[in-house]
Amino acid sequence: MVGVKILLRGAWLLPAAYGAFSTSGPTASDTHSTASSISSGKYSQFTIPAGVDTGAQLIANIDDPEAVNAQSVCPGYKASNVKEFARGLTATLALAGKPCNVYGTDVDSLDFSIEYLANDRLNVQIVPTYLDSSNYSWFVLDEHVVPRPASDDHASKKHTDLEITWSNEPSFHFKVTRKATHDAIFDTTGSVLVFEDQFVEFVTSLPKDYNLYGIGEHIQQLRLLNNLTLTLYASDIGDPIDGNVYGSHPFYLDTRYYEVNHLGHHTLVASDKADQSKDYVSFSHGVFSRNAHGQEIIMNPEGLKWRTLGGSIDLTFYSGPSQADVTKNYQLSTIGLPALQQYFTFGFHQCRWGYNNWTELEEVVSNFEKFGIPLETIWNDIDYMHGYRDFDNDQHRYPYSEGEKFIDKLHTSGRHYVPIIDAAIYIPNPKNASDAYDTYTRGHKDDVFLKNPDGSEYIGTVWPGYTVFPDWHNPKTGDFWANEIVTWHKKMAIDGIWIDMNEVSSFCVGSCGSGNLSMNPSHPPFALPGEPGNVIYDYPEGFEVNNKTEAASASAASSSQDAAATTGGPVSSSTSYLRTTPTAGVRNVIYPPYVINHDQDGHDLNSHAVSPNATHSDGVQEYDVHNLFGHQILNATYHGLLKVDEKKRPFIIGRSTFAGSGKWAGHWGGDNASRWAFMFFSIPQALSFSLFGIPMFGVDTCGFSGNTDEELCNRWMQLSAFFPFYRNHNTLSAISQEPYVWESVTAAAKSAMKIRYAILPYFYTLFHEAHATGSTVMRALAWEFPTDPSLAAVDTQFLLGPSIMVIPVLAPQATSVKGVFPGLKHGEVWYDWYTQTAVDAKPGVNTTIPAPLGHIPVFVRGGSVLPMQEPALTTREARGTPWSLLVALGGSGAASGQLYLDDGESNAPYETLDVTFRVKGSSLSARAKGDWEESNPLATVTVLGVSKKPGAVKFNTRPVPASGVQYNATSHVLSVGGLQKLTEEGAFNENWTLNW
Repeated sequence: MVGVKILLRGAWLLPAAYGAFSTSGPTASDTHSTASSISSGKYSQFTIPAGVDTGAQLIANIDDPEAVNAQSVCPGYKASNVKEFARGLTATLALAGKPCNVYGTDVDSLDFSIEYLANDRLNVQIVPTYLDSSNYSWFVLDEHVVPRPASDDHASKKHTDLEITWSNEPSFHFKVTRKATHDAIFDTTGSVLVFEDQFVEFVTSLPKDYNLYGIGEHIQQLRLLNNLTLTLYASDIGDPIDGNVYGSHPFYLDTRYYEVNHLGHHTLVASDKADQSKDYVSFSHGVFSRNAHGQEIIMNPEGLKWRTLGGSIDLTFYSGPSQADVTKNYQLSTIGLPALQQYFTFGFHQCRWGYNNWTELEEVVSNFEKFGIPLETIWNDIDYMHGYRDFDNDQHRYPYSEGEKFIDKLHTSGRHYVPIIDAAIYIPNPKNASDAYDTYTRGHKDDVFLKNPDGSEYIGTVWPGYTVFPDWHNPKTGDFWANEIVTWHKKMAIDGIWIDMNEVSSFCVGSCGSGNLSMNPSHPPFALPGEPGNVIYDYPEGFEVNNKTEAASASAASSSQDAAATTGGPVSSSTSYLRTTPTAGVRNVIYPPYVINHDQDGHDLNSHAVSPNATHSDGVQEYDVHNLFGHQILNATYHGLLKVDEKKRPFIIGRSTFAGSGKWAGHWGGDNASRWAFMFFSIPQALSFSLFGIPMFGVDTCGFSGNTDEELCNRWMQLSAFFPFYRNHNTLSAISQEPYVWESVTAAAKSAMKIRYAILPYFYTLFHEAHATGSTVMRALAWEFPTDPSLAAVDTQFLLGPSIMVIPVLAPQATSVKGVFPGLKHGEVWYDWYTQTAVDAKPGVNTTIPAPLGHIPVFVRGGSVLPMQEPALTTREARGTPWSLLVALGGSGAASGQLYLDDGESNAPYETLDVTFRVKGSSLSARAKGDWEESNPLATVTVLGVSKKPGAVKFNTRPVPASGVQYNATSHVLSVGGLQKLTEEGAFNENWTLNW
């Protein structure tokens, strides 16, 4: 039977006999609306059998004791025909021996090229010499989809930061060296290059105890472990730790620390072995592998081994030398700068799967107002859809007429509405005339959907039943997608789009809908949360401490459910596996000879995804471009929203991303769970996406899967208040987790939001800088303090820009947290946000910080000037309040800061304002340029770290009334209020100076 199963899975057509399966379920318009309607037996609907999504049992090569080590059997290459020029060289690489053909067919001739793109950027390419229309897409990425790194006409080998050498002994290898340190940053010496049509492998050595970051998307610690396999293959799966998930970002940052002696010589040191009494410098560089195939990066203590199922070797090296330099270079020259978000997107967002109608949404909004909790945007998961169909509302529960009134009311109150859109398009039942679906009809007419190898439409299954998938290689598909957005927007004045399932996901292996469309609409091949057998009983760790009775009851019910799930018949104790032997000249895209450690069933690339043999309009197979589907739908959605309003910045949050997706969209962390671990890992997730050029990042606060609890939600609502994208979201049938559900969570959320909404101008300024220069918003301590090796692995606290540090509680039952205060050794000062006093801590020491439930420790870095406004229930209200400045003096008494303002939504704002704040001596100056007119006055200036009581305080030589000046000799805080009258024309209408 295993062989039969494999044969069926490998085929694109599955038998029509699936029509024999049926079960109780909802109608198309009410599909999965509530658990009760599903289990009532009132409706009848075909359920796609669970077996259709079972992948073949493949042995991942890294786990296969019989797997051939390509390094030991392949001959490598020899370089010849070398031609040097001012900006690099070219050469031909020929196989140095008999082809090994271990996981594909060896390519006997390769073109090797080196190009010095800029003084801080170097590119190495290795591609097959003989490329034509039959194999071009196997090896070379479309530059319109993934642009090549830009080059600088003035670059030359002579002036570059990096140099590259190569040798043929014993076989071809190359080494990239940093001139400043004479340190090899990439070195393939001692390895052989393997280049086959379905397997490419290259190896680089790394220094002992290296510090590498990136290579995503994964949920793990920030600094990568040196004994881990990292798989890059877009996967619809609920957040496995260390496994591959939604996106592919083949980029890493490498940071190395050096001790410098009196002669200026650099000695490399392990970050974990550094001596706090010594001084160090660091050098960072970046490496981008421009390849979109399924990949594996095997980390080991000596280096890394990079494997890919196809494509070419196209490596770009960014010399830094700082993390900020690397990140900016990567974005500016290669993947593009992140989109500037609308101002409203930095407010709080509320969502859940299970809001059943407009009335429920209105009640949620009303409750936020009732409890005085800020709410900016209400979101809809798939509940609003007619049978889960894109661009089509359920007219019973979410009629357009009611929606228009609801959204108008939202907009009047300064709030917004964002719905989900999935990547798959429902295909109607041809035997049911009433099952018409205009979106499919229009797309089918324009022939914009993926195909099977024989030219028929590829039909998988997602939420609505059997579905088709847009083909982004077809030049008509972008226009089709944009038209659907524009058409739908006329009925629903949405304020953004949430793109989901764009890995691209399918709930069956192969074109399982072919021949089965008469069964549509269909229930997915698994029970949804709340359906019989899938009732949610789990709670976070520590729940049983304060909820013993409820925890015991839930545990018993969960055990009963698990037992019932295993009583359906005998469970086989044997497993059959599949190995594929390569056939010369033939690519097996269904089951490649090399099996990457993919996290879906059996490591099967076909499982829970569109099959690798699905074919695009240009003949390219999904095998070669799978990791780009999410990237391309985000691009299409961005331009579709521009068709709605070309003057307004599109707001998009997407799940599957690729290098450069930040140009169009933000990202959320996917289907995490209500567990402390996922809150813990949300910080390194966010920091990694800072490296990837997607700063608009957040996770499902309080957790998506499972039930949250009061303590976890309390802590998480406070932590996420300092993430750029701040949204609470949970799954169908789990307990409600809006922040007003628990009194303590309400208080904790309001406390953290009070800070967030006050510093919205700082958030917005950081994002404009990221958009303009490629800088990061959330920052690891190691990036901001590059001379301290002890910070290399710190990911339990973080910086928001350069000036705000957050040290959250990440474990249950805790009343304190340990945190380090960087830079103290070199004169940095940190102030407690709440007390406004300087922190008493020692350099390099973990300090215990009180953190009772409901309190998140936040600190302001000395040397900062933070522009702020008053907190409010919406960003629109907050933008209409008076200004204040929080000045935190550094150890030398200086401080500086920036403010950027515009209308908060225009794609190309005509009027902007840039304000520079600077403190020198006892004088604060504000210098503004630009033509944005900011009418709100300046109310107060608070200065932290003023050592003695000042004399007269003047604003542009005008005395400030004594009644407005207060000085606390204990906390050393100077507060200057009553400035509204002196700035009634606007806080930054003129340049000014405050002296004290």
